[in-house]
Amino acid sequence: MAITRFAPSPTGYLHIGGLRTALYSYLWAKKTGGEFKLRIEDTDNARNNEDAVRAILEAFEWVGMPSDCEIEYQSKRIDIYKKYIAQLLEEGKAYKCYMSREELDALRAKQEAAKENPRYDGTWRPEEGKVLPQIPEGVDPVIRIKAPTEGTIEFEDGVKGKMSFDASQVDDFVIARANGMPIYNFVVAIDDHLMGMTDVLRGDDHLSNTPKQIVIYNALGFDVPKFYHMPMINNPQGKKLSKRDGAMDVMQYKKDGYLPEALLNFLVRLGWSNGDQEIFSMDEMLELFDPNNINKSASAYNAEKLLWLNAHYIKNVSNERLAKELEAFDCYLHGHDKKEMLLDLSKERAQTLIELKEAIEKIINVPTSYEAKGSKKFVKEGTIEMLENYLSLLEENKDSLHLAPDYELVTKPFIEEKGLKFPQLFQPIRIALTGGTQAPSVYDIMAILGLDEVKDRINNAIEKNFGKEV
Repeated sequence: MAITRFAPSPTGYLHIGGLRTALYSYLWAKKTGGEFKLRIEDTDNARNNEDAVRAILEAFEWVGMPSDCEIEYQSKRIDIYKKYIAQLLEEGKAYKCYMSREELDALRAKQEAAKENPRYDGTWRPEEGKVLPQIPEGVDPVIRIKAPTEGTIEFEDGVKGKMSFDASQVDDFVIARANGMPIYNFVVAIDDHLMGMTDVLRGDDHLSNTPKQIVIYNALGFDVPKFYHMPMINNPQGKKLSKRDGAMDVMQYKKDGYLPEALLNFLVRLGWSNGDQEIFSMDEMLELFDPNNINKSASAYNAEKLLWLNAHYIKNVSNERLAKELEAFDCYLHGHDKKEMLLDLSKERAQTLIELKEAIEKIINVPTSYEAKGSKKFVKEGTIEMLENYLSLLEENKDSLHLAPDYELVTKPFIEEKGLKFPQLFQPIRIALTGGTQAPSVYDIMAILGLDEVKDRINNAIEKNFGKEV
């Protein structure tokens, strides 16, 4: 039974790399009958953003991945962290360091000049027989942990395999600032232990933090969780994903007309696979996902694949769901008597909800303008007479015209009798009904609009547009 978490910092909005981490954590917890927990790491008051917190929570609600416990806020747990800092000081596993910023800068400059890795030199580290410097006046100390000075820090990573860090790579790092505020690596280790984390899935940009956190786990006698460090998501050129490539606020995807199922399906494949399978329901993800099978190499963001997946889900979710989703885009269909026909027709070509809305409005809204290029190409001498004859035919058969096949049954003999090619009739009708030449089947559009509306739109086009083209 895995207990996992996602712990964003509210210094910016949730982006898709973070959502992928959360998705993998959620899937592993749920698959094993465990718990997925959400924690907001908001100890940096200078950078915290309340709007970002709301956006993060809104994103999790949108994709349907709720926390299995009350959401934890680190800013409300400061007293807990200070208790553990006091414990480490009392046990001699941490100490006060009075080195000033100027002294630290000078030390770093000296080490860099000697081509050494910058690290704290242990000036204030208490050791048997060592005489510490005199405590300076007016300097508030930071708290440093006593890191091991020899040996290795090792752990088995679920993605990368066995990891080993020489102890010399981890100095006596700061666990609390001079103002008493604990730092990131310390509070993460405390929270992960107290929240019962068994498995920590995160991006491999956190790999360098892991040995420091293990030092904290060991100093406090905590069990070390299983770590999975996932490669990052790159752009198609193999470089860091930018906002232009898709690394934007998760909620922007909602605004751009994506369904949450499509985004999650897209993300699960960015670093994990099950053969050649591309379409995954949440149930299939839960059945098949295993973090031990996460790819060791970085994944490439593919905007076309996301659009393809979104088009798939638009076609396959219920019309009732689509109608509800479209309300967020000011498109209301619940009172439309041809709602089902309208959605069935329009969703076949739509890749996003915005495109779906535009396709629907192209049908239900009376055209206010007509495509000039199409009108010039398809409206010829005799077109208006042909349309008038066609309208007369429809009027003669009005009692039998209800569905698309009804219109087809009446229209095909007319085309044969007049010796027409299909575009000669249908493209002027498309222009008349929708304002352009790119539209679904004319039969379907006419069935949705009804004969009276079809006649009005064609007559309106003849009066306002087609006469000018002949």
